[in-house]
Amino acid sequence: MQTLPSLFISHGGPNIVLSDTPARQYLEGLSSLLPRPKAIVISSAHFETDGVAVVTDAAPKMIYDFRGFAPELYEMVYPAPGDPVLAERVFDFLAEAGLSPSRAQKRGYDHGTWTPLKLAYPQADIPVVQVSIDPKRDAAWHHTVGRALAQLRAEGILVIGSGHITHNLRAFFSVVRQSAEPDPALPGKVKAFTDWFADELSQGDTEALLDWKQRAPFPAENHPTDEHLMPIFFAYGAAGEGAHGRRVHDSVNHGFFANDSYLFQ
Repeated sequence: MQTLPSLFISHGGPNIVLSDTPARQYLEGLSSLLPRPKAIVISSAHFETDGVAVVTDAAPKMIYDFRGFAPELYEMVYPAPGDPVLAERVFDFLAEAGLSPSRAQKRGYDHGTWTPLKLAYPQADIPVVQVSIDPKRDAAWHHTVGRALAQLRAEGILVIGSGHITHNLRAFFSVVRQSAEPDPALPGKVKAFTDWFADELSQGDTEALLDWKQRAPFPAENHPTDEHLMPIFFAYGAAGEGAHGRRVHDSVNHGFFANDSYLFQ
C-alpha cells in the first residue's frame, strides 16, 4: 500500500461550500492530488480540549459552530462514518508517546472538519477519526501529537491538520460585516508571514518552525490567537522524520486572509 503524505488545509469559513472561490475549487480537486485514503484522521482547530482527545463515535453528528451565515448551511449534513477501531489505535499511539490522551465518545463534525471534507470527498464514504488540539499548548506539543501518528500513513490513512495559515478575524469581520477598509499594511504582513512558512517548510527547518512566534515576521498580526495555526504542526509532525512541506494552494481573500495548503512528505 502506498504511503500517503500528510496534509494541512486552511478550511475557510463555513460558507466556503457555497462560494465560488479559488480555495473552494482547490478543495473540490483535492482528491486528484492523492490516492484514495482508506480512512482519514483529522485535527481541526475548532475541536479544543485540555490535552489531546480522540473521538471514538461510530456515527458522529453535525456541529454548526457558527452564527450569521446562510440558512442552508445549517441544514447540510456530512454523514461520513467514524471508525471506533481506528480511533482506539490512534488513542494507543498517543498514549505510547506519553501524551495521556482521552476519549471523546460523542462529538460531532465541526466546520473545520465537515466543510473541507464535503468538498474534497462529497460521497462521505471514507471513515473519519477526529483528534483535538489544545489551545494552551505550543507548536512543539502539536508536532509531537502528529509524530505519534506518522505510521498510519503507510497504511493508506490520510492525516490532516485543518486550521488556517492566517486567522485575523477582527480584520476579516471589519471588512466583511462592517465594510471597513483593511489596514493597507496588512497584505504585505500576510505575504511576509506566509512566504516565511513556505520557505521554512520547504527546507524542513523544524527548529525554526517550532519557534515561529519568535522567528516568523508579524506573528501577532496574522494570528492574534494561536489555535488555527496548531494543525499545521500536527500535519508536519505526522509526515515523520526529515519531512518537507510543499505549498499546493495559496489564494488570498480580501487581500489578507490567506488559504494556504501544504502536502508533507
